[in-house]
Amino acid sequence: MILIPDNILTQYDATLLKRSVPATCHASYKKWLRYYLDFCGKYTVPDSKSDRVRLFIDKLRDKKQTPAQQKQAAHAVALYCESLQKAGDPAPRHPVMQKHVAPVHQKRPSPEGSGGGPVSFVQSSDWEKVHVDLSAEIKTRHYSPKTLKAYALWTRQFQRFLRNRPPQELSSVEVKEYLTHLAVTCKVSASTQNQAFNALRFLFRHVLQKDFGAHRDIPRARRTRYIPVVLSRQEIEAVLKHLSPPYDLAVKLLYGCGLRLFEGLKLRLHHFNFDAGILTIHDGKRKKDRTVPLPQSILPALQAQLERVMEFHDQDSAAGYVGVFLDGLLEKKYPAAPRELVWQWFFPAKTLTLVPAQGQYRRYHLHESHVQKAIREAVRRAKLMKRVSAHTFRHSFATHLLQANYDIRTIQELLGHSDVRTTMIYTHTIQSRTVKEAKSPLDF
Repeated sequence: MILIPDNILTQYDATLLKRSVPATCHASYKKWLRYYLDFCGKYTVPDSKSDRVRLFIDKLRDKKQTPAQQKQAAHAVALYCESLQKAGDPAPRHPVMQKHVAPVHQKRPSPEGSGGGPVSFVQSSDWEKVHVDLSAEIKTRHYSPKTLKAYALWTRQFQRFLRNRPPQELSSVEVKEYLTHLAVTCKVSASTQNQAFNALRFLFRHVLQKDFGAHRDIPRARRTRYIPVVLSRQEIEAVLKHLSPPYDLAVKLLYGCGLRLFEGLKLRLHHFNFDAGILTIHDGKRKKDRTVPLPQSILPALQAQLERVMEFHDQDSAAGYVGVFLDGLLEKKYPAAPRELVWQWFFPAKTLTLVPAQGQYRRYHLHESHVQKAIREAVRRAKLMKRVSAHTFRHSFATHLLQANYDIRTIQELLGHSDVRTTMIYTHTIQSRTVKEAKSPLDF
C-alpha cells in the first residue's frame, strides 16, 4: 500500500487548514493525493508538472470519475504542489515509499498476463537512472509517446521479473529467460512477445550499452497474416445513422480521408484548405506530413463545424482562458499561438481543462475514448456482425479506392505508408480485378 511520508503529510495537513478546506473533505483530498503519487510511480510521466497533472486528470476521466471528483482531485494535487514549494522541496516525482518491502531472497510471485503482477520492492537508484536514461534516449530520437510508454512498461516488467537485480549484472541470458517465460508461462500473443523483444533490445543497446546478442536460439513469434475488417458503403451509412454530432463528422473524416484516429482528433483549423479542397495532416505517424482531398459531400458540415469552433473560441476568449494545448515547445516559440484562431482544435473538448500548477484553463481536443465509445454504440445499434473499430474506417477507405481501380502507389501516398508492402495487404480484402477475373478452366 502506498504511504505518504510523515513530513510531507504534516505539511499537507497544514496547507489544507490554511486554505480552509472543510475537515470532512480532508480524507478525500489525501485519497486523491495517494492516487496521484501512485500514478506518478506507476507510469512514465513528463517532467513538466502541468503535463503530469493533466495526464492524471485524463486518467480519472477514463476511470469514469465525475467532473466534481476530477475538480476536487486537481485541487488536492495543486495544494500538494503548493505545500512542497513552501517547504522548499523541489517536488520529487516519486516521493512515496512502500509499506511492505519484499526481501531479495523472497520467492518471485507468478506474474499475471504479460508478467506484470504486483511486486513490492524498493526502487534502486541504479534502476531509477535506467528509466530516466530510457526516457531521454527515446525523446532524443523523437519517438512516439506511446512508444515511450510501452518500452518503459516492459523495462519495469523486466525489472520485476529479475527481482530488482542490479542492471550492471544483466546479460543476454536474462533476456532469453524472460522472453521464454512470456511465451511459455504467460502465453502472450505474438505481437506482445515481439514488442517485448524490441523494447529489451532498445534497452540493452542504447541505455545499458551492453551486447544484446543474436538470440538465434529464441524462436521469434510469427504473426499470422492479418486481413483487415472492411465495411461496405451500406454498413458505413448504417453506422453513421446512429452517430450524433460531432462524432458523425469525425467518423466521416476517418473514412473519407483515410485518417488514423489520433490524426483526426488532432486536426487544427489551419490544416484545412477549403479553397483548394485539401486537408493537410501534420505530424502523422512517424512525424510525417501528407495531404488528402477533402470529401466534397461533407464540405457544408465541415463549414458548420468551423463556425461552431469560432463561437467556442470567442466565448473562451471573452472568459479569459489561456488557449489550447500545444505540442512540444511551440508555445515557447510562439507565445500567442494558443489563443490564435488558426491553432484551435477542429474537434474541441466540451469542457476546459484546469492546469492546477498554473491556475489556468486550457482547451483540449475531443478525447479518443469518447469517439471509440460512440462508434461501439453505433455499431451495436446498427446490428453489424463485424468487429468494428475506429481504424476499420481507414481500412474501408483504402479498400474502396482499390475497388475503384486506383493505383496502389496513389493509395500508399494517401494513407501515408512508408512501404508499399504495407498497402498491399488491402489486395486481400477484395477479389482479384485485373485485366481478367480469375476463373476455373472448366468455365472457359
